[in-house]
Amino acid sequence: MISLIVPSLNEGESVLETLERVGRAPGVELILADGGSTDDTLELAGSRGARIVSSSPGRALQMNAGSAEARGDILLFLHADTLLPKGFQDQVRRALSQPGVAAGAFRLRFRETRGFLLRLVECTANWRASCLQMPFGDQAIFLTRRTFFEIGGYPQIPLMEDLELIRRLKRKGRIRILPSYVKSSARRYQKDGTLKRIIINKLVFFGYFLGVSPEKLSRWYRGLPS
Repeated sequence: MISLIVPSLNEGESVLETLERVGRAPGVELILADGGSTDDTLELAGSRGARIVSSSPGRALQMNAGSAEARGDILLFLHADTLLPKGFQDQVRRALSQPGVAAGAFRLRFRETRGFLLRLVECTANWRASCLQMPFGDQAIFLTRRTFFEIGGYPQIPLMEDLELIRRLKRKGRIRILPSYVKSSARRYQKDGTLKRIIINKLVFFGYFLGVSPEKLSRWYRGLPS
């Protein structure tokens, strides 16, 4: 069984569309790893058959809590505003059955109308994932439950937990990037302004590799003074 683990905090209609897209697919378990939603997120997710796992807020904390309750032999971490492609179950299982593959992810495409800058973001993300084996969380990272717990799960840091997870996984094997696409929302780019959000994301990315603390990076990412 594949356990889909969706971290949430006041996602409302976004999570509803994501779960409706999956539907009640055979062999798939839906887990909403909630960090304390006060809107209708829990009610909407429950109406679509998701099991609710509550934890303190923080994406890494929530995904680890969801994983601890998962029943599947495969874990797939899905952002609440991201849609999986049809037939994802078979694609995921085939990828993980290949020799030397430790984990996998999908290519990225935005759901909204895309101008030049958003297309550039897509191309950069897909190049980074394919050529550097470095997908981010919005590309629906998947791996076996056994591997996840062998590497200690997600590091409990406030930002870049997905990148740190991938760095650990690359020590165990290849990261397989599938040819099909997940469709993610560009809502943060729309809210902040595309160019501004691109610049912030690049500062955070390179700051991480230069040793800036995850706590400071989290403040940069959210546009808060450091």
